[in-house]
Parts: sequence; structure tokens; C-alpha cells
Amino acid sequence: MVPRFLLGTLATTAAGIAITILIPMVADAFEVMQYTLYVVLGIYTLSLAYIWGLGGILCFGQGAFFGLGGYTFAIAAINMNETTVPFLMAIFIAATVAAALGYFMFYGRLSDVYLGVVTLVFTLIIWKLINSTAGPEYMIGTARLGGFNGIPSVPPLNVPGDPSRMFDPVEVFYIAAFFLIATYLLLKFIQATRFGRLSVAVKENEVRASLLGYDVRMIKLLVFTIGGAIAGLGGALYAAYQSFIDPNAFSLEMSAKVLIWVMAGGVGTFVGPLLACFGLQALSIWISTVPWANSLLVLGGILCFVVLLLPKGLLPGLADLSTWLMARARRRTPPEVILPAPEGKRA
Repeated sequence: MVPRFLLGTLATTAAGIAITILIPMVADAFEVMQYTLYVVLGIYTLSLAYIWGLGGILCFGQGAFFGLGGYTFAIAAINMNETTVPFLMAIFIAATVAAALGYFMFYGRLSDVYLGVVTLVFTLIIWKLINSTAGPEYMIGTARLGGFNGIPSVPPLNVPGDPSRMFDPVEVFYIAAFFLIATYLLLKFIQATRFGRLSVAVKENEVRASLLGYDVRMIKLLVFTIGGAIAGLGGALYAAYQSFIDPNAFSLEMSAKVLIWVMAGGVGTFVGPLLACFGLQALSIWISTVPWANSLLVLGGILCFVVLLLPKGLLPGLADLSTWLMARARRRTPPEVILPAPEGKRA
């Protein structure tokens, strides 16, 4: 018998593959590029869904690692005139910075509140620093940082080993979707391992896990580093997708959005935050076409609605609702009545 955990993962993966194959068949080139953005932001969402949902680490500055991935990819790609090595460098740099920051936070025994403040301040410092690099003297190799104008003309993704062969928009969509599905499967695998179970144990009761002899600080550091690497992956794809990166990748808005997506979808799940990311991002783009509406105000209203009526998030809330309705239906079902046999047919 297939375990329910594995069955759900396989079903979600199959649905993701089917949607990935179907979208380029029914959508035009512009719509495919729009869906590519959703997929890239989905990878970014999974990074926080993992460290918050499985590790219990509420990071208010996840945009720092997303932006570092994007800037690392852009600078390295411009200098190398190819994108394979820069892509790997983006993941490595984001993971390294997350590990360094996490080391000082977790081994410094910061509480959850101070941890969130430190990550937020770290992101704002990088955002301010990058905004201050507008002069021509701010260059890394041949790449100008550009300050608040950002870095334009970022090379698009090329075939590994062949810089002259660039992927077209549909191929970029397939690549982004592949990394999204692969990241989802990786996180589900980690969740099922002993390390994943220890991460949840630390999240539920850090003191008990420590008393049982586990190195709580190292577990949280590894979770935070993995989340930083995934955010760097999303940032690299983001820069390659739009051939441009600017300090807004580090902005408070970028960090706040992913918090809303994870909270609205359901902390502790992966599919819920992905659905919230896709749905709310599509809603934000639609609202941006309405002159009298403000997307941030609408997202804030949705967040208040979710917190008040569905504190667990959309997906867990719907699961609890379906369980309650099924239980209520069973209670209302009258018990089966066995009628006695007629007199003439009794033994």
C-alpha cells in the first residue's frame, strides 16, 4: 500500500508536470513569460515555506538572499559571457551568506523576535548599500552595479557549454518549472528524512530537542542555509528571466510579499504557499491595471482576512473544514435498522 504522504507528493508532482506541458500549448508567448515569473516567485516562496514551516524560523528578510542570487548571477554572467557557472555561483553565494548570518544568529542564541529583526535590518542594509552604487566607479569587472537603476542587459540563459545558444522564452519556462518541481521534491524528501523530522521537533519544542542531546543550533543553521540557497536559485532565475536586476529585489516589499504568500497558503505546507503565490501575484497584476486600486492594500486586506478567519492558512483551513463537514455528515447519518424477518420466514 502506498503511504498517504508519498501518494500526495506523487499526485502533486504529476499535476505540476501536466500543467507545465499544457501551458505553452494554450498560451501565447507573452502569457508564457508571465507564467515564468509566477514559477520563479514560486521557487522563492518555497525557500521561506521551508525555513518557516519546517524549521520554525520566521525570516523577515528573505529578500536578501533572493537579491544576492540575482546580483551574483548578473555580475558573473556579464563578466563571463555565459550563464552556467554564474547560475551555480548565485546559489553558492546566497547559501554562504545565509550560513554566515545564521551562524551569528543561532550560535548567538538570539530569540525569535530578535532573529526576525536582524534579518529585516540585514536586508535593508544591503538594499541601501546597492542603491548607493550609482557612480561609474562602482564596477565589478566589466559589470556596473548601476545603483537604483540596476544592472541592465543581463545575459539570458544559455545551453551549458555553448554560450552562443540561448534558450527561448518557452524553454526558459520549462527550465524554471523543472527547478520548481525539483525543489518541491527535494523539500518533500528532506521532510521525510531523519533531519526533516528533527527540524520539526526543534520547531515544536526546542528545549526538549536540546535536552535529548540534539544540536539545535546546527539544525537551525542547516535549515536556514538550505532556504538561502533556494532563494538564491530563485533570484538567479529572476535576473535571467527579465535580463535585468535592480535593488527592488532586496526591498521590504519583496520580503513582505513572500511572508504574505506563505501565511495565506498555510505555514507547514508547500502546496498552499505556492497556490497563494500564484493566485495573489495574478491578482496583484490585475489590480495594477485598475487606476483607483492599490495592490499592497488589497494584499494587506487579504492577510487580515486569512489571519482572522483562517489562522492556519488557506490549505490547512480547507482541510480542517472538509474534515469537520465529513464528521458532521457521519453524525447525521441514521444508523442502519435491521428489521425482523416476517413470521412465516423465521427459522
